Amino acid sequence: MSTILLPLVAATILGATIPSKSVERHNELFQRFWAADFVWKFEDLPASGRVPDYRVPYSGHIYLDRSGGTVNVMHKYDMAFHGGRMLATAAEQRDIASGVKPTPRRGGLLGLRMVTAMETPNWHGHCNGWAAAAIRHAEPQSSVRRNGVTFTPADIKGLLAELYIYNDLDYLVGPREVLNAGAFHASIANWLGRGSHPLGMEADPGPEKWNYPVYAYTMSATRRSSRAVDVRLDLTYAKESSGEYQRSPRYARVKTFRYRLDLNDDGEIVGGVFYSGSAMIDMLWLPLRPKQGGQQGNESGNRYLDVDQVLSIWRESVPAEVRAKWPVIDPPKEDRILDSTQLTGLMPRQDFEEPASSPAVQENQESPAMEGDSETTAAASE
Repeated sequence: MSTILLPLVAATILGATIPSKSVERHNELFQRFWAADFVWKFEDLPASGRVPDYRVPYSGHIYLDRSGGTVNVMHKYDMAFHGGRMLATAAEQRDIASGVKPTPRRGGLLGLRMVTAMETPNWHGHCNGWAAAAIRHAEPQSSVRRNGVTFTPADIKGLLAELYIYNDLDYLVGPREVLNAGAFHASIANWLGRGSHPLGMEADPGPEKWNYPVYAYTMSATRRSSRAVDVRLDLTYAKESSGEYQRSPRYARVKTFRYRLDLNDDGEIVGGVFYSGSAMIDMLWLPLRPKQGGQQGNESGNRYLDVDQVLSIWRESVPAEVRAKWPVIDPPKEDRILDSTQLTGLMPRQDFEEPASSPAVQENQESPAMEGDSETTAAASE
């Protein structure tokens, strides 16, 4: 039996044309990060795309606030870099406490009445921090020692998740405009199809926010007319793991989108509409170069977690030959790939201006790391 796919609600239909400001933003972002034109012509866009196998994002942990967030690895960091003073740890604890909200739930005798309790929502965590880290960084492979404390690969992934949770990003589609099928398709096909660059996805519309790294897609299309195309697009993303492993699994999930693309006389995508039964998302986003917590671009981040220290630990944990073939947009100067002869297709720009950096707040710079105690801490948590 055939199924007739109907367009979604009228509000979406009325917003089917891609706003001119959105078109300008897509063009500007792609030119800024790739030094290339954003392609709008449907026939010139790849029908499929994926990152190289070595770059499939790892399935990391989301560090739910209800389970303490990244407190354990922040404790290790404090032992190594703050002489045992729990500065980064306390900052994470304050952040967790700030998320406690009035939550209605059933209570009383036999749970027959609704009561309001102050609770941390069960979805609060670091999913966006892990997603950004898995997009920008190869999975840590070896342990790294700093000031008598050993950071395992799992620890390093926890540091990265904390580093990126509030860090700056750029939006491709959403969250300040109605999700447009045309802009969605063009974003996927340009960034992932032409550039083989993963994207962040906020996967579920609604109050809960679940973010994942997107890394592959396939598409089938049927022409309705010279100015309309029906599309089915299967989008593959990495799912989180139940904990942080020394070597992370690769859990894949697929979302299936069904929509119509509207074209102009030149075959360029000018709009579109999602069909009923299609998957939907809140937004697609790009994780940018990590900024220091408490500074512009990461105002709410952990100010006691030093960006340069964390990235230095990550670099030491990953073989140079892996890092040398891992292009990302907006890279720090230490991670720029100058020899792109072994890379195919588009290459992100590597010549960005370095922003003025501010060091992490170090309230106890005069105190050396407590190496004796940190040995015990490292051994207990490994």
